[in-house]
Amino acid sequence: MLRVLGVDPGLTRCGVGVVEVAPNRRARLVHVTVVRTPADMPLEQRLLRIADGIAAEIDEHHPDAVAVERVFAQANVRTVMGTAQAAGLALHAAAARGLPVGLHTPSEVKAAVTGYGNADKRQVQTMIARVLGLDEAPKPADAADALALAVCHAWRLGSPDVAGERATNLTPAQRAWRDAQGGNVDSPLARAAAAAARPRGSSAASVGSRRLGA
Repeated sequence: MLRVLGVDPGLTRCGVGVVEVAPNRRARLVHVTVVRTPADMPLEQRLLRIADGIAAEIDEHHPDAVAVERVFAQANVRTVMGTAQAAGLALHAAAARGLPVGLHTPSEVKAAVTGYGNADKRQVQTMIARVLGLDEAPKPADAADALALAVCHAWRLGSPDVAGERATNLTPAQRAWRDAQGGNVDSPLARAAAAAARPRGSSAASVGSRRLGA
């Protein structure tokens, strides 16, 4: 099982979700929470609370990897700055613990979870509940988004950022998924990962050129 912690960064609400994903892509919920800070709290105190919250979740749940939303430009500069600051805290917490990190844009997450890069929040919430076998989607939306990030990263582990490419940082489960992406299916787990990556009806020879959840 591959355990991934996803972070949906934000100053007011920072979603943190942990999932475990089997080589057959079946995912289960481990934990989800939202780290909150009031708008009237000094910025440095807000950042400290978020940093402490993310670090505590990593230390408690021991993920194999961390997935963070990739910050992109938008009209509201104040919002994007807060998002970038919170994302930086997640990256720092992961790096301090030697964990590989994956950065994914909202469109990548939507495409991985729903099959549609322009899906709305309700569609993402509905699908993440279905993927995790939940009666309803976790609330608020930040919680569901954090879980979607974690699932997306597990399904697309063939394309982590540089930190995730370092072989010394990879767990046995991560190496199996990476090897399956590269067409190396010598181990049972890698063969299972390769089978999970292969769409129905496709041949084994095409596995190496595909990405999970892409």
